Formats: sequence, structure tokens, C-alpha cells
Amino acid sequence: MRSLRIVVDRLDDWLPYHPSDDLMAADTFLALDARPGLPGEALRDRGGHVINLCSELDYLDTGYYVSLLAQARGLRVRPGVDTLNALSRKATTDLQLAPLAPLLDELSRQDALAGDVHTLRVLFGECRGPALERLARRLFERLPCPLLEVRLERRRGSWRVARVKPCRLRDLEGEEQDLFARALNRHSRQVWRTPRARRRYRFDLAILVNPDEALPPSNRGALKAFIRAGRRQGIDVSLITRRDAGRLAEFDGLFIRETTALDHHTWRLARQAEHEGLVVIDAPEDILRCTNKVYLHALLRARGVPAPEGLLLRRGDRHGLPALAASLRFPQVLKVPDDSFSRGVVKIASGEALVQEASRLFADSALLLLQEWLPTEFDWRIGVLDGQVLFASRYYMARGHWQIYDHSAKGVRSGGFTTHAPEAVPAAVVRTALRATRLIGRGFYGVDLKQVDDRVLVIEVNDNPNVDAGIEDAVLGPTLYERIMAVFLSRMEARRRGG
Repeated sequence: MRSLRIVVDRLDDWLPYHPSDDLMAADTFLALDARPGLPGEALRDRGGHVINLCSELDYLDTGYYVSLLAQARGLRVRPGVDTLNALSRKATTDLQLAPLAPLLDELSRQDALAGDVHTLRVLFGECRGPALERLARRLFERLPCPLLEVRLERRRGSWRVARVKPCRLRDLEGEEQDLFARALNRHSRQVWRTPRARRRYRFDLAILVNPDEALPPSNRGALKAFIRAGRRQGIDVSLITRRDAGRLAEFDGLFIRETTALDHHTWRLARQAEHEGLVVIDAPEDILRCTNKVYLHALLRARGVPAPEGLLLRRGDRHGLPALAASLRFPQVLKVPDDSFSRGVVKIASGEALVQEASRLFADSALLLLQEWLPTEFDWRIGVLDGQVLFASRYYMARGHWQIYDHSAKGVRSGGFTTHAPEAVPAAVVRTALRATRLIGRGFYGVDLKQVDDRVLVIEVNDNPNVDAGIEDAVLGPTLYERIMAVFLSRMEARRRGG
């Protein structure tokens, strides 16, 4: 469990708010290294959290040094030095906030912004006025500084962010003080706890979920099991969504249980969490390496791991597809590189179908993967974490269909499953799965394989494998969740020690 330090210019700045043992004056915080009689709880607590509410945040001012020394001591601090540097240069600020332009246009159409100039204060991603809540949250995600003053201006009919600067705690009055207190409490609720709660949990783990996802990687039963398993090991586990991006620094680890993709908030949140020093599964490099089938095809082929025979098709060569088709045996399988749950996978029965489907899919991707069709009754899924096999399941094809998931009708149908003890799985299947994951890293992977006669072939490596109550845990039961949480615990302990 990490500690919290709220650093202010002077303790008197805190008079409007409830007294807090977490409060510390900037001079006291800066002196922790220099005063041997003050052991420096923050120095011993790697991973502790600092909220820097100092007013002088310019380069080499007192507040700047608070953030700088906090990071040097291995603490999580808001705002970080990179945020302060970004705020000091308008060009950098403009670059950070450029993606907010469509949201400003939307707010303008909704008449949420009146006149030609609008100033708002953003306190931990919150502001006065519900119409601008989404803007405040996005501003804080882009520039995670606890207290911001933002000036918006309308020029030639379009709104833009004209200026962003930190504001001072002592300048808040009335309703803004109430908003600040509520926002700080919400922002810090994972680290600002009663002494009893602090003794109970050593670490905080966030599980990223999407409540609206139709086919999530973990069902509700599994999420509850993760929470129970974590808390038994001294990890307080909380479910978060993409809206909680501004809270990531409150946690020691991030476990992504939402379907991942590049150019997607799951990858951005993984990168943000890694930057904040969290233990992250799926790590951003795992998402990068696993979500693209073209990358995996090239990687497996280069390292000699058996996989289906395949060809890469380029958009620029699509006019030569009829000639290529004449040299192929059908059926074949055509895949969009970045896809999940078989939604971008098409069975190709003829040369004419290849030309037609490739022309359609090239609209979204410059490369496609064409592979041999290997019909089987089921696919193996071997779950691997930290180089060790966790579970082994057979996923059967949907009835009357050639894939596990059938998207051809309204809704989604899937086949059955069986889960097996790893020692009951053919040795060649386990051996091939581990060879594939060693090429990716030591994260959490689900390796899909086919057995065709004496061939064992890797179909793909998933960075975010399913763990559903009643399916993948059918053999190990609660032990499955305990083992996953144990890896988080080991890595968070190592991170705290500086390993």
C-alpha cells in the first residue's frame, strides 16, 4: 500500500480544508534528503504518491523541485516534470491539446460555450458546469496537473485553447474550494485511506474493463474472482474504465481486461501506466507484437516456429491477384492484420472470391495475410504467464461453421469448450506454445494452435487471452486467479525495491 503526501507552499494554504496527516510543506519535503534526523518516510516508500499543489511551478522554482525530487526518490507525483515542461512551452501545450479540437467543435454546436472567451478551472479533471465535464477530463488526461486554469477563445468561428497554466490553491474560493475537496477525495480515494485500510493492503491494482463490451476477455464471475484473489494477497483490486485515465498514477499495477488494439485507448493507457511506473499486463509492447497478424506471421516464420503457410498481399499489387489466384489451391483464409474474435477473417473458396474480398478489405489495410485453410474440430488455447503454462482449453468450432465464432447471423454464436490439466495436453502443443511466447516476452498470452496429423501449428498469439469463470478456470478453479495475482504481487514488490 503506497503512502500519500500532499505538498503545499505553506501549511496555512490548507486552512479551508479538513486537517490531514498527509499534508507537508514544500520546504519540509525538499529537506528530507538533507536532514538526518528526519528519516523521510517518502524516501523509504518507493511507489509512494505525491500531489504537488505548490504555486511556483516554473523551471527551477520551489514547486518544480518538489516534482523533480519526488521523481528522483522513486515516488509518483502529479504534476510530473514532463507535464511542467509541457506547460512551460506554448508550442508543446498546443501539440498536446490538438486532439481536443473535435470536442471543442462539438461543444460549440451544443452551445456549451458562449461569447468569444471562456475561462474555466480544471481541478483533478473536474470543473464547475456539467456541460464541460468531458472537456475537463480530457484536459487533465493530456496535461495531468491538479489545478489548471484554461482560457478558451473563439477565432474565425472556431474555439481553441488559447492558454493553459497552473492555478494556485490559495486562489480558489467558495464553490471552487468545495469542488477541489471533492475532486481530491475522488482522485485520491485509492491512496488516501483510513489507517486500518492502509494496514490491510500493500498494493493497489486497477483492472481496466469496458462494461459495454459484448465479448470481454473476462466475465463478471472472473472479475470477482480476481478481486478476491488479489485482496487475499494484500492487493486492493479496483475496476476502472477508460474514463479513469487520470487516476492511473494512484495504482501500483494495471491489468487490462478489455479487448486491446493499437490506435486505441487500451494501448494508450498501457503506455501511460508504464510511464507512471506501474506493473502493466498487457504491456504496450505485447499489444504491439500480438495484435497484428502480419507481424506475428513474419516473426514466427523468421524464428522457425511452425505456423500455417501464408502470403502477404499488398494493396499496390491487387491488380495481380487474378494471376496469383491461378497458382493457388483453394480454399484459403484471408485475414485483416488487426482483428479480434475472427471478425476480419474470411474463407476464400475461389480466385474470384479472393479478388472480391481482398478489394473490400484493402479499403482498411495496406497489407492482408493469405493463409492455407486448415479445418479442425477444435483449436487449442494454451494460457501462458511469465513463461509458465496456466491453463489449456479446447475451443470447438461453432455448429455448422468453420470458426470458433460465427458472425454470419444476427448476434454471435460460438462453439463449446473443454479445459484440461496442462500435463494432459500433448507435449508438442505445450512445447510449441512456449516457443511462440518466448518470442514475445514474459506477459500473459493465449496461444492458439491447430493439430493437423503430426503438425502442430501456431495460429496466433493473443496478448489479452480470455479468462472466464467456468471455462479457463475449470481445472484450477480459484488457484488460477491466485497465480495471476501472485505474478502481479511479485513484480510490484520488485518494483518497490527498485528491481
